[in-house]
Amino acid sequence: MDISPRLVDEHQSLQRALSNLAQQDPTLRVIPAPVDGATTLRGMGELHLEVICHRISQEYKIELEVGSLQVIYLETIRKPAEAEGKYIRQIGGRGNYAHVKVSLEPRDLGSGYQFAAETAGAIPLEFVQSVNLGIQEAMKAGILGGHEMVDVRAILSGGSFHAEDSNAMAFKIAASTAFQEAARNAHPVLLEPVMLVEVLTPEVFAGAIMNNLNSRRGLVEHMEQRSGSQLIKAIVPLVEILGYAAYLRSIIPGRTECSMHFARYEAAPPSEDSGADAAGVTANKPRGPKMGSGYAAAKFHPKSEKSSGL
Repeated sequence: MDISPRLVDEHQSLQRALSNLAQQDPTLRVIPAPVDGATTLRGMGELHLEVICHRISQEYKIELEVGSLQVIYLETIRKPAEAEGKYIRQIGGRGNYAHVKVSLEPRDLGSGYQFAAETAGAIPLEFVQSVNLGIQEAMKAGILGGHEMVDVRAILSGGSFHAEDSNAMAFKIAASTAFQEAARNAHPVLLEPVMLVEVLTPEVFAGAIMNNLNSRRGLVEHMEQRSGSQLIKAIVPLVEILGYAAYLRSIIPGRTECSMHFARYEAAPPSEDSGADAAGVTANKPRGPKMGSGYAAAKFHPKSEKSSGL
């Protein structure tokens, strides 16, 4: 979510407030703005960011302009692949030479990035670290839609160098090129965050709520009775559930409680549009939220839902 103060002279006050809140809440990530620009907040969900904005407004007396929510997607690979990368350039009379062979392997969800070198001295150790850094930089940009790539094992399996022309920059570029080529051949997929949604509602509304969750690509995992009410637990993609609490308030005022927590990342379904994205790469893009199910409020309203329910 992008935020900025309504009053231009409150930019420094907002940065101080965000610094204090980030120290209190380690799950809040603040991405500083360019001079007088919008600051980006990253949090654990819609309610989390709304609470942060509410605190800024109430505790620090700063009126905010709040942008719409944006879901953070990730990328990963599904099968092994390998590729070579070369960087050979003559710049200002000095040569640049690097040659690497990189293999990629998928890892378990949430296991993170791992790097290994199996070159047995074919590349000097000082350049091996440059290869590692080049791969990590390429992972941050991904190859489908510019999303960070995760859960990959990268292996430097070979390559060559030149005693005079090789340098760290050349190996970083060669490694990035090799990674991108290998990743394209490793069945890359887009990952979307899914939420555990719990809805406590009178039994008369249970069927309608389950149908609505199904229409949002939700999967009902559990139901149980609680004193004349039904507790419904479902896994729902975050992009489909933005603004859901407000939706429930509009159709069942005051009679339904809802909570949601981050569950995990899952592979997003293939896009119905099979065309290439802006970068010219055919992406496994998720289907967007349906009309009326997205986050519509661009301005922050202090009377947001509380974390205890609706």
